[in-house]
Amino acid sequence: MNVALAPGDHAVVVWPSYQSLHEIARAAGADVTLLPLERDAGWALDLTALRRAIRKNTRLIAVNFPHNPTGALISRADLDALVAIAAEASATLFSDEVYRLLEIDPEARLPPAATLDPRCVSLGVLSKAFGLAGLRIGWIATRDAELLRRAAAFKDYTSICNSAPSEVLALIALRRRQAVLDRIHAILETNLAHLDRFFAAHAGTLEWTRPRAGTIGFPRLLGCASADAFCQNLLDEEGVLLLPGSVFGDPWSAHLRIGFGRVTLPVALPGLSRFLERRSAR
Repeated sequence: MNVALAPGDHAVVVWPSYQSLHEIARAAGADVTLLPLERDAGWALDLTALRRAIRKNTRLIAVNFPHNPTGALISRADLDALVAIAAEASATLFSDEVYRLLEIDPEARLPPAATLDPRCVSLGVLSKAFGLAGLRIGWIATRDAELLRRAAAFKDYTSICNSAPSEVLALIALRRRQAVLDRIHAILETNLAHLDRFFAAHAGTLEWTRPRAGTIGFPRLLGCASADAFCQNLLDEEGVLLLPGSVFGDPWSAHLRIGFGRVTLPVALPGLSRFLERRSAR
């Protein structure tokens, strides 16, 4: 964002989204258009709305699939259309792919955007599928050599280089890639089964679009304008932590961000159930 955008530029960013995708663009001086996903269509990406959002000064389109916080995943046809739209606008397509490799159906896995067009950029990390956030290792992949050069120069003013022990540990994990991925997929399969039963039992209270990828979902609290008090009371009474959707912006304030990438999920769900039952009895 810092090297691809400048004051007076325009960027389009899918929404809701990880805050850095739009706020760093704004900090770089760009005007940002937030492109909401279609909640009632299973968090679909509206390509027609994207085309309408493009301006003459659009320099970057930022997408995040598999998506945080909804777990949505677009089709290969939609990805190809995204690449084409960015090319027509002479804009960089910045594809945040940090949850890649966590697709519930591996057949739905998308190719890295960087492999599809020289102007596409793919972002990857070891913190999601590999569960190694503490290493602080990630990467940018693109065939745009000039953009990479500028990104490397900018990095000299931030972290300069990676931790050498972190790089060694990252290589160990990558060489055992399949074993690490098999572990997290087993956890996801078990936890999604728990969540399917949980949301079926609370269908009148929570609306749930089952994630297609990743370790998080974004259910909606029915009959509630804001989930802030809900999340605070849940934490105080049961010690269960959920993130209120208001952190993603006003349209999402009735939503809850729930993570299911940990083996402790089955321990937390009974507390959430008890809280919902007490709440409905009040």
